[in-house]
Amino acid sequence: MEIVEGIGIGIAVVLGALLILFVRRALVTRSGGIIRLSVRVSTLLDGRGWSPGFGRFVGDELRWYRMFSFALRPKRVLSRKGLAVERRRLPEGQERLSMPADWVILRCTSHHAPVEIAMARSTVTGFLSWLEAAPPGAASPRLASQDWPAA
Repeated sequence: MEIVEGIGIGIAVVLGALLILFVRRALVTRSGGIIRLSVRVSTLLDGRGWSPGFGRFVGDELRWYRMFSFALRPKRVLSRKGLAVERRRLPEGQERLSMPADWVILRCTSHHAPVEIAMARSTVTGFLSWLEAAPPGAASPRLASQDWPAA
């Protein structure tokens, strides 16, 4: 009987954790402005270190939340003021296994620190529009290179 109770408690814990993940995502995404987005959190191994999540546009910030996390705060915040896109490329090697085929990887600098983000090709245009849509009086061009390879 103790084994059955242990299994029941284990299943209840797993279902509770899943419920918390869904409620968290609903709370974060309720006001819109959400895109699917992966961020490279580690560069130790070539082509690895990508973490799936979603980004939320809030004013001049892109707030990135990990997909499988219980935190209500974003894991990373990218400010439009200090963000510049250096180049874009298609996934290579191991990256092709960890993300959808139609995704594009953008190498950016954020306050002089490099960051790589990956998103769907259809989302890149909206992201670049948001990046370029600076408020009046702010420095505008944030694209380091206009001669990107076609993706």
